[in-house]
Amino acid sequence: MTDTGVILRAQSGFFWVQTADAVLRCRLRGRLKKDRQSSDIAVIGDQVDVEPTSPNEGAITHVHPRQSSFSRQQPGPRGQWREDVLIANLDQVVLVMACANPDWNARMLDRFLMIAEHNQIAALIVANKTDLLAPAQVAAMVQPYEQIGYPVFATCTPTGAGIASLREHLAGRVSVFTGMSGVGKSSLLNALQPGLQLATGAVSATLNKGRHTTVVAELHALPDLGGGYVADTPGIRELAAWRIPDADVAWCFREMRPFLGQCEFNNCLHTHEPNCAIQAAVATGEISPTRYESYVRILEKQERSG
Repeated sequence: MTDTGVILRAQSGFFWVQTADAVLRCRLRGRLKKDRQSSDIAVIGDQVDVEPTSPNEGAITHVHPRQSSFSRQQPGPRGQWREDVLIANLDQVVLVMACANPDWNARMLDRFLMIAEHNQIAALIVANKTDLLAPAQVAAMVQPYEQIGYPVFATCTPTGAGIASLREHLAGRVSVFTGMSGVGKSSLLNALQPGLQLATGAVSATLNKGRHTTVVAELHALPDLGGGYVADTPGIRELAAWRIPDADVAWCFREMRPFLGQCEFNNCLHTHEPNCAIQAAVATGEISPTRYESYVRILEKQERSG
């Protein structure tokens, strides 16, 4: 008998699959593992068919096509690059950044947003630890993103600020919380869904970087929110996009889209070419100079790694 379920957790070749009746610890059926892929065969969020092999265990026999995914580029064997899929079949990605401790990282946030746009996944921005900075400083950090239409939530877990508003946007959806180590993802999730009791940790005073308190990505049900799932992921210190052509990067910066096609050259990359509509928009303030600098740095990094 075959059941259909969703992968809640993946670790060391085992997959915990929620079916209609139980959670089964499963392995991939041998023929699935024979398929050499540049991406992950099965990840949390994947819909799969399983055959029970004992009361609490089973074998995954089929992985259904993904409706959406959120992934990054990761080094593979012998210097090859592979796709690291963080979660499949999600509705939105929640990008958590700390206002301080560790410092706000606009470059990392812009790379996250680019990947979300490329995968056509809705993105929410959470500015966490707002108690560590003055309100005016927090407002200045998030203003460029609010101006181009991203929902921004200013949160503080010790005081509960912003938690109720963020909770409303998780109900009934499959969301992934991601961001750098130490920004407070697990603490936020514990506040949003009491009972999760996810491990939390301190930030290294020496490196000003968070310690990894989440070591395995896991999908958690949200019964208190009326349904839905949320995934906590291990903190990310490096983020590279998976196979986004240089010509498509500008489209992933949503504020640049109105100016695409208006440049003198059809193959304009908007970095040095004359009569470039996007460079002109930066000069007039229609596009944020800091966001434009992120765009240029992304292209430069892709050229170096390509």
